[in-house]
Amino acid sequence: MQKQKVTEVVLLACGSFNPITNMHLRMFELARDHLQDTGQYSVVKGIISPVGDAYRKKGLIEASHRLEMARLATANSDWIKVDDWESLQAEWLETAKVVRHHYEELHAGDHNKDDVDTVHHSKKRRIDENHSEISRHQERRDGPQLMLLCGADVLESFAVPNLWKQEDIAEIVGCHGLVCITRSGSDPYKFIHQSDDLWQHHRNIHVVHEWITNEISATHVRRALRRGYSVRYLLPENVIDYIQERRLYSAESEQKNADIILAPLQRYTSASSSS
Repeated sequence: MQKQKVTEVVLLACGSFNPITNMHLRMFELARDHLQDTGQYSVVKGIISPVGDAYRKKGLIEASHRLEMARLATANSDWIKVDDWESLQAEWLETAKVVRHHYEELHAGDHNKDDVDTVHHSKKRRIDENHSEISRHQERRDGPQLMLLCGADVLESFAVPNLWKQEDIAEIVGCHGLVCITRSGSDPYKFIHQSDDLWQHHRNIHVVHEWITNEISATHVRRALRRGYSVRYLLPENVIDYIQERRLYSAESEQKNADIILAPLQRYTSASSSS
């Protein structure tokens, strides 16, 4: 009997991480267990990519702090790493572009690793230009497969008008793959079934059921911090120490970007109005 081929996988999680919570970390463990239980995949790495300040989400504190908290949270992990590329961009980048960047990094080849810094700016331009070529050649390339890791709320946000471009969703799900962690009150299977675009690539969507319910919300964590309540056991201890030492989350910080339109809504609404 021929041995089944095992595909190496890198999990990429994009988001605010404002702040990073134990549930964010738990998602990686759940996804790895689920994929490896199939016998088809071996998860070799996890990447946390915090969004940049230009995303302009209400209450979003500086990327420098969110990056440092993520680094502290993953300090003891031997497979989950934090990447600052997305956070350091001057403007907000669509998730599809972040996925392309990491896909290129995975398949750049060892001989290119020493040249990453010198080609940083030209590479950013190539990400936009070469996404169709990535789609064509992915099947033929050896090396790890990149999958986007997210919660059910992100999957359901695909239906929010002007939040995502349909071609970006098709690229992420169709060319790479999606691992979605369930939450209470969500039904990813129903959502996928009702979407013709997602159903077209449903075999690339891995739904992971979280049997040990864990509903930690960064929004609720920030509220607790503003009110002086304990968040112990919701966040890693070193992250709590970092927050408390710098008094990061307050009523004032929660109003940051309150009067500013979220970057994707601003970009896509303007584009649709001008067309």
